[in-house]
Amino acid sequence: MDKWIARNGKMIINVLVNSPKGSVFLESHDASDSSTDSNKMFNLFEKTILKIGKENVVQVVTDNASENKKTGDMLKGVFPHIFWTPCADHCINLMFGDIFKEAPYSTVFGKAVKIHSYISQRELLLNMMRRYTKQRNLVKPAKIRFTTAFLTLHSFYMQKKNLRTLFMSTKWNESVYAKETLGKEVARHIISPYFWNDTVQALRVGGPLINVLRMVDGEKKPPMGYIYEAMDRAKESIENAFNYDDRKYMNIFKIIDARWTDQLHQPLHAAGHILNSGLYYKNNEMKTLTEEVWLGYHACVERIILDKTLQDKIGDELGVYMKADGLLGIESAIRARTLRSPVEWWMQYGHNVPNLQ
Repeated sequence: MDKWIARNGKMIINVLVNSPKGSVFLESHDASDSSTDSNKMFNLFEKTILKIGKENVVQVVTDNASENKKTGDMLKGVFPHIFWTPCADHCINLMFGDIFKEAPYSTVFGKAVKIHSYISQRELLLNMMRRYTKQRNLVKPAKIRFTTAFLTLHSFYMQKKNLRTLFMSTKWNESVYAKETLGKEVARHIISPYFWNDTVQALRVGGPLINVLRMVDGEKKPPMGYIYEAMDRAKESIENAFNYDDRKYMNIFKIIDARWTDQLHQPLHAAGHILNSGLYYKNNEMKTLTEEVWLGYHACVERIILDKTLQDKIGDELGVYMKADGLLGIESAIRARTLRSPVEWWMQYGHNVPNLQ
């Protein structure tokens, strides 16, 4: 359920159906008078589920608005096997929003905004800058403003040498802008090592999260079976970037963990992680699978499969998967663990574990 505002001010909800073969647009709804009403939103959810067939629906994905969360709780009461899942893209952007409220990230981005505004509003200075940056602009637009903030800082850093050369040049010193109070402040930021040190710190935090965002927002592979691993790798990258000095990233991890625990920690993600053969066998061998992930997997099975006898059969067949017995252990299946998506892998090699498939 993708909510957006049209040019005429109306709130539109696009309904898309996603399956292993990709996403298909189903319909649009004018939700101008219902987008903040959980009862009306539930009616939309229910109508769509019944149209598709409740037996064909695993989850409903929306943004994290409070009314959608209430609707998700209502959904669970009527369709116990269907999950409401907050959009991972939205959750990660909210992480960025929380991070950019903290110093030094809020401060360095504020300085970057001031520098860009000053330059872009003065045509002669903008043209002067472009001669130094080889016609490159400083702002990198993205769908979400917090992503734009990070990409803009990255663009600044890539142009660090050129910007410093500009603001230390004779052309700048002889220009009218160098005499302005705001111009002097902008030049001071560009020349100051503190601005660039804070920029590097912001990039160390934002870079790994941007990689997760690109993964969940991409179309190359379904992200459900990868998000647990991706978030773990992102946190490891941040730790490594700060040489494991937790004083420098402790507050950032609190922000990430708060959003993860409250919104992204879903049983479906845990089940997708367990049933992603490319990750499972590696993590099982390294003994890095946590109790949290296994609890999520079993919670998912119990919710989707109401028949206890079938739950027990799935438990038995999980052992086949864990040991890589039968087709799951042949050479081509082992190679395909990392070459194919989890769904493709199961469709090709999961014939001897039909319930898991």
